[in-house]
Amino acid sequence: MNLNRLKQPKVTSWVVLGVMILSVVFLSGFEYRMVDSSQQSAAVPTLVPGPTVASSPATASPTPLGQGNGPILGIDSGPQLSYPGIPWVRISYATCGGGDMLGDVLKSTIQTYHQQGVRILLLMCQSSSGPQLFNAQPINDVAHAGADAVQCGNEQMKYDPPATLYISPQNFARYYDLCASAVHAVNPKTPVLMGSLDPHVGGVDFQPLMDQVKYLNQMQSTMNTTVHPGGHWKWQEQTIGLIDSWHNGYPDDSVNSLYHLYQFWAQQFHVNLSSGQLGKHLWVIEGTGCFQGCGLDPNNAYQIAVSHILTLITDVRTTMRYQVPFFYFSSQDFVLHDVYWPIGILDTHGQPKPLRQDLSPGARKLVMTCSTGKQTVVDQRQLLAALYKGCSLPANYVSILVS
Repeated sequence: MNLNRLKQPKVTSWVVLGVMILSVVFLSGFEYRMVDSSQQSAAVPTLVPGPTVASSPATASPTPLGQGNGPILGIDSGPQLSYPGIPWVRISYATCGGGDMLGDVLKSTIQTYHQQGVRILLLMCQSSSGPQLFNAQPINDVAHAGADAVQCGNEQMKYDPPATLYISPQNFARYYDLCASAVHAVNPKTPVLMGSLDPHVGGVDFQPLMDQVKYLNQMQSTMNTTVHPGGHWKWQEQTIGLIDSWHNGYPDDSVNSLYHLYQFWAQQFHVNLSSGQLGKHLWVIEGTGCFQGCGLDPNNAYQIAVSHILTLITDVRTTMRYQVPFFYFSSQDFVLHDVYWPIGILDTHGQPKPLRQDLSPGARKLVMTCSTGKQTVVDQRQLLAALYKGCSLPANYVSILVS
């Protein structure tokens, strides 16, 4: 495919549109729990009994959320990793392939992060589409882990067996209610995300996005007729996780799926996109760029490297402009099903990657302007932290990176 023809997410060519849709299908098949493992060696069923939720204090956070601690900007990572200048990390519970991330191990891991001043978004994946979905034991374990925010479920609308477990809106309503209630019994102020929306291309995939709205409407109906009969629960009053996987910013800055997704969901939540209110309803729990199946040549190292770094920059600048919480995906490159995924800010050995990952370290530099003065960044970890800090890029950063 000729990439120069892909000038913006909304295209008229049926051929290009077909490629884009196929790419979304491919990317939406990307199973988080499998990735996490690679980075670490209709009727509503009844609740499976488990330990009773107790209102004991959670692990102390550095400072309560909302008390001048800055925007929610982070990275998705395996445990025991920290990133200087990046204030949040998303880690996974054992049901997501998180190894032994449960019980005391999970609590001590979160405590270690807190001692470093890092906040935690804890992801809990649905482990079953049957009765075990409602098992209270893992739900209570997550609730008492001491995380600063909890994501209850992941890509629950996606049908991709056996990798991803689709949960009907009726069952997910019950599951989310149990999970959110358990977390809030421990700490009523802990943000709880209502699962996540599987990735689609903003500005192109209008019908798939409307199908997600339909799912949420069905979930709302179940909440008010079955889970809490006669209730007035609205999904527009909740917070939902969002996944965006597109080469935003490449081949030019008009390609920005994330921006168009923000536009769409701002309309659905009935907020003005420029007001900064969307961030109360939407968190980007995985923001990344695609590298195959989306019109890019996965064998072209230059193309993949340039699209990767421009995506990182475009995503962060877009999310900070509209004040939406954001977690970059991923912390490290990884291999999945014999396919190398070059989408991290670190290589597979945990070492920082150059700004242009197809070149040697230091081959490209960006002199950024920060509140403390000039800062020269030479790797992707430094760049992400500087962007999160609010540093400005040089006017010619695109030419520096693409040359």
